[in-house]
Parts: sequence; C-alpha cells; structure tokens
Amino acid sequence: MKSSGADGRPVGGRTWKSRPILLTAALVSLAVLLGVDLIGSDRIRIGGLLVAVPALAAVFLGPLDVLMLSVLTVGAVIWASADNSILGTANFPVLLASAVLVGAGAVLAARIRARRERQLAKVRMVAEATQRALLRPLPGRLGRVTISSMYLAAEEEAAIGGDLYAAGVDERGNIRVLVGDVQGKGLAAVEVVGLLLSTFRVSARSGVPLESLPSYLDQGLRYDLVDLEENGAPGTIDSRPVETEFLERFVTAVIVDIADDASTVRIANCGHPPPILIRGDRVIPLLPDVPELPLGLGDLGRSSHHVDSYDLALGDILLLYTDGVIEARNPEGAFYPLADRLAHRTRDTPTALLEDIRNDLTQYTAGLSDDIVMLALQRVA
Repeated sequence: MKSSGADGRPVGGRTWKSRPILLTAALVSLAVLLGVDLIGSDRIRIGGLLVAVPALAAVFLGPLDVLMLSVLTVGAVIWASADNSILGTANFPVLLASAVLVGAGAVLAARIRARRERQLAKVRMVAEATQRALLRPLPGRLGRVTISSMYLAAEEEAAIGGDLYAAGVDERGNIRVLVGDVQGKGLAAVEVVGLLLSTFRVSARSGVPLESLPSYLDQGLRYDLVDLEENGAPGTIDSRPVETEFLERFVTAVIVDIADDASTVRIANCGHPPPILIRGDRVIPLLPDVPELPLGLGDLGRSSHHVDSYDLALGDILLLYTDGVIEARNPEGAFYPLADRLAHRTRDTPTALLEDIRNDLTQYTAGLSDDIVMLALQRVA
C-alpha cells in the first residue's frame, strides 16, 4: 500500500536494489564459483555454473553491466578449463560456446528489459500527470473549514483509478465537496472520473443548488457516456451505434454543502458510504434518511433528491471516504471497522486524523484490495 499525491511516495527499503550493490553481488558470486572450482581440484568441478551469473544478472542489471559480467564469465571459464586440463579436449569448445551464447542472450534480455522499464516509466509519468490534472490539489482551507485529503493506491505501480474528489466555493459562498467512486477499474474508470469532475466544476460556477445537483450530475454523466460510446461497436441508443461498456458505468458519490459560516452541513448521498461526524469523543455515522441511487442510474429512480442537514459545531471533523476503507480486510478476512477504530484515533486536526487512519489500516490489513480516497473537513474559528 502506498500513498500518492501530496503525501509523496515512500522510498525506504529499496537501498538493497541499488546498482552498485547488485553488481557487487554478481561479481562476488562469479568469484566464489570460480574459487570453489579452482580449489576443488579433481573432486569438485562447478565451472559449468559460471554461466548462470550473467543469466541471472540480466534480471536486475543493465545491458552494459551484463556484458561486462559475460566477458568476465568467458575468461573465468577459460581459466577453470586450463586448471582442469581440458583446454585441448573436445568438450572445451562446447563449454566455451555455451558461455558465449548464454552471455549474448543475457545481454539481449537485459537490453529488452531495460527498454520496457523505460517505456513503463514514461507511461507512469503520463498516468501521474493525468491524476494531477484530474484530482487537483485541494486548498488547505476554504472559509471557516480546513481540509486534508489522502489518496492511497492498492497496487504499488498504480497511479490513477476510479476514486475521485473535488472541492470549491459556489457563487453563494458555500463550500461544496464531492467524493466518489466509479464502478470498475482501468482507463475507462479514469475517463468517467474526468467527465464527472468536469461537470461538477461547471455546476459550481452555474450555481446549481444542492437539491438539484445529483440530477444535474447524473444527467450530464449519462449524456457524456453516450457520447463516449458513439465511437464504439454496434448497439443502439436512440438509433445511434454504441457499446455498453461505458453505459454500464455508475458512480457512488456523496456531495457536501457547508454554509459560509460553517454552522450547518447539508449532504446528498448517492449510494455512497455514509460520512462520519467526529464531535469530541463521539463518532456519528451520518446515514441518509432516504436511500438514493448512484450517479449514472438516474433514469431508474426519482427525479428529485433528498438532502440531509446537520449542525456543525466548532472543532467538529467531517470524514468522507470511499468504500476501499471499510472493505479493507485483515488476514482473517474481517472488514475494517472504521467507526469503531475512530474512537481510539488521533482527532486533533484533519491531517492527524488521516495519517492515523492510514497507519492503522497498514497495521490492520494484509494489503488493500481497492484504492482509497479520504477527506477530512474541520470547522475552525
């Protein structure tokens, strides 16, 4: 499990993978094998194992290093053969040819691996740039509310996924926050994230009230998904050729409106895990009074949307999160009991709270099965 975004990426524990250490290990292995063969005299002959050094080195060293090891290996084979008095035998050319061929193959394999690693690095850079463009860094404070966010990737090499968040201030001065989770994974989910965030940001500038915002987002999302499918394989919607991959996507989301004086918070929940209000020693899940469908499925439900309202006291923290938190499991298969664990966590500031949850998740789970987004908002003076 790793953290990305503003939290950076951990780099500890990788010193042993550095090139000098790996190259030194390969050279020492070659020297040890040659030494054992020379010392062993007629009793121990392991010169044939020498060719394993460049072959294994191709897994973790570059082509130039592997070439050097291959040349040294050929020299070691000749040295061992001379010591074994087999230079003039019929077996020596075969042994020498094997060392040369294995070395050449190892250099080629290392070159191919290095090229693919460079390609992967470029793809990762593009993915990280895409994530920064989609999930823009949130301000540390909006009005009377401080904000802290955290993105945790389930896979070490993952950079982007279907979890999303955004925050801003509408034309009336209210703070509006969105946290969501796209059904599915991969680039298709990332594209849906981009569509929804774009519509959400337009809604803030357009002054769409919270009661109408879920329907506004739902309709915009469904229109955009139809547009995406128009370039796909045959299927039909309104006599237009489409695929169903995008049309089957939906987004669970929770939208929060905090008044400009931060005294009240209004929540529209679209099939998403309930926010949690932390007030002193109390941990209060804010369950919606009326269950609503996720975004993208609005044509199956009601046109109006229920909004719940709560008081927000000075110092209260509102925690928003995606289902990767509560669906994380320990080695015995038990889900992470977020509300129960929060009762024993640091809750002084939003940043301290999120750091504590991350550390607790790391200790609780054997590894995340899904990406996680967490936002913590606190009313301050």
